[in-house]
Amino acid sequence: MATTALLLRHSRAHAHACTRPGASASAPLHLRPLCAVAVGTIPTATRLRKADVTATVTTAPRVPVAADRTALAGLGVPGSFRPSSSSSAAGGGAGTDSNGGRTGGSSSSDSTFRRSLRGLRTTGRVVGALAVIGLAYFGVEVYLSRYPPTQFEWDHSKKTIAILGTGWGSTSLIKDLDTDNYNVVVVSPRSYFLFTPLLPSCTVGTIELRSLMQPIRYLTRFKSREVLFVEGNCTDIDPVGKTITVEGPVSVQKLKYDYLVVGVGAENATFGIKGVREHACFLKEAWDARKIRTQVADCLESAAFPGQTEAEVERLLHMVVVGGGPTGIEYAAELHDFLSDDIVRWYPQIAGKFKITLIEALPHVLPAFSKELIEYTEKQFAENKVTILNNTMVKEVRQKEVLVFNKNKELESIPYGLLVWATGNTARPLVADLMKKLPADIQNLRRGLVTDDWLVVKGVPDRSIYAVGDASATKWAPTAQVASRQGTFLADHFARLHALRPEQDRMAADGVPPEAVLDKLPQFSYKHLGSLAYIGSEKAIADLPGNVDRVHH
Repeated sequence: MATTALLLRHSRAHAHACTRPGASASAPLHLRPLCAVAVGTIPTATRLRKADVTATVTTAPRVPVAADRTALAGLGVPGSFRPSSSSSAAGGGAGTDSNGGRTGGSSSSDSTFRRSLRGLRTTGRVVGALAVIGLAYFGVEVYLSRYPPTQFEWDHSKKTIAILGTGWGSTSLIKDLDTDNYNVVVVSPRSYFLFTPLLPSCTVGTIELRSLMQPIRYLTRFKSREVLFVEGNCTDIDPVGKTITVEGPVSVQKLKYDYLVVGVGAENATFGIKGVREHACFLKEAWDARKIRTQVADCLESAAFPGQTEAEVERLLHMVVVGGGPTGIEYAAELHDFLSDDIVRWYPQIAGKFKITLIEALPHVLPAFSKELIEYTEKQFAENKVTILNNTMVKEVRQKEVLVFNKNKELESIPYGLLVWATGNTARPLVADLMKKLPADIQNLRRGLVTDDWLVVKGVPDRSIYAVGDASATKWAPTAQVASRQGTFLADHFARLHALRPEQDRMAADGVPPEAVLDKLPQFSYKHLGSLAYIGSEKAIADLPGNVDRVHH
């Protein structure tokens, strides 16, 4: 501040000369830039030429280098302006100030600042370029998703693959199948793929159903060749005539195929128990989740209605889940979190009256998991006050109560407001009807179609029918993971089969069955990657390969 005042006082001595026209030209050399600032010839000192600043600093009498830099900074002169070597000499040495102190640190810090500034500028340019590239990529993706490319029409010289269902196996096949080699027709009563593992979360509003759905036409529209999608129910399969019967909303049609992939899944097994289909809720399709969500809301509002008896409120707030597999466990866990964490805030008058009961016919829940994880799950449910009734079998389901045989083989009545049926699977009527048309000694499993190592349905004469997912009965567990791998395998299988078509023609000419070429193709192999299950209170269990068990919080 003292140095700045000194320089300003020095400049005011000549201010009267600077205010006259042409005075700045006659002013001393070291004051010309300051006079220009005073009379407004240049708006700020930052516009001074470097040569003027150098001359000013050089000719200033007895003004130290550091003091001169400070004065210029006070007037707005950028720190990038540096005195020349002559100024250092005039100031009494290149590395000293008026007090004999070193000034080299200031130069070093300015150099570091410039390097940092250049680095920031480079980083800014890189980030900007990446942002532009990202926006361009996003724009192209949006454009392509809205304006898909033109597809090739059906080629009647190529063979036709008919795919039944839009589940895990069928959708994986549709995504990976090369339609350049085949004509493809997809038949399903639903026009979307459903991410079923998250269905329990939809029943309590954790996520919305639209987040689990992907339209099948979105997948088929981006294939190279046109894929025919028919929304309807396949009611009959003719393995001899190679036709399928499809029942639509207004008519019934027969479609021909060369290869058929049955991926219609399975339906809930009720074991012939009376009242299950009439009064219980299932958890397999999107409409099942909507029904459960609606019924839960009805139970809560009815329980909060004024004048209800305590017995009726207790019944309405009692939620019963039948089935101790992954689906039943995850739904009970989601329901517990919903009732204990969310509902208590919105229904304080009925808070603390909720009750959840899980009924399982076997000695323990989650029979496919390890013993340690089963024990941990049962302990966690006990802490969450979810009652597990093991060794309990359902005898009959009524509108407001379920009759069970408890572990003591005694008949017991359990009132409920909501009953969710999450037991095992059984074959759909279409699959059961096809099984009856094939040799009974081969198709001898009730849960699905028996297949060979190439996923070909056994007993079909020309080996033209395949089965994937829950529609098949294999040595692997009926899970989404298995079905997805099977669909991917079949896409590669059909590509290899197309490449061997000339050999099939030669075999047919030689009198050898063309389907014998399948034996030259790779067989389906499955590597299990593990199983997961959510058990409530933000905890989950993982049964991983190699006998590795994990509990995730």
